[in-house]
Amino acid sequence: MRKITFDIETKNTFEDIGENNPSLLDISIVCIHDSETDTYDSFLEDDFARLWPTLEKADMLIGYNSDHFDIPLLNKHYPGDLSTIKSLDILKEIKDSTGRRFKLDNVAQATLGEGKSGNGLEAITWWKNGEIEKIRKYCLDDVRVTKNIYDFALANGYLNYKDGAKIKKIELDTSSWEDKEKNSITHTLPF
Repeated sequence: MRKITFDIETKNTFEDIGENNPSLLDISIVCIHDSETDTYDSFLEDDFARLWPTLEKADMLIGYNSDHFDIPLLNKHYPGDLSTIKSLDILKEIKDSTGRRFKLDNVAQATLGEGKSGNGLEAITWWKNGEIEKIRKYCLDDVRVTKNIYDFALANGYLNYKDGAKIKKIELDTSSWEDKEKNSITHTLPF
């Protein structure tokens, strides 16, 4: 199964655009991990033509809040519909299990013993300052953390989160996470 773990950073915030609609934001960078090649890569907007074939060949897209945020935002640029590819949104799985939403940093620290290297607001500042390599490093690190969270959950059937000073368990049913689905994606770009 070819899995693409991914994350997006933006050039602006919901406050900047005046509403909570991810598709109205502007992408600064997209970073991925491709399980087929075990490699990480990054894509600025000018590189999206190189990104689409990789996503179209995926059996599953893996992200954190990706169904609500990343996929709708990417679909703004993609000439097809990326939501037709099987998606595993780790935050959605957590919310379905607990009824609550937890930040990736909280889950990563409690589960892996390591947190994120920054936050999205810093990435926007870096974009405005032309510090592309800082954004790239931060986004690639988020992808690595998300991949490690996914791998841990798949192997163990749970994740952890911090509740004050206590670490609590989030039970997850991962039994169907890697079941293949037939993608009905329309390949719209000339490859």
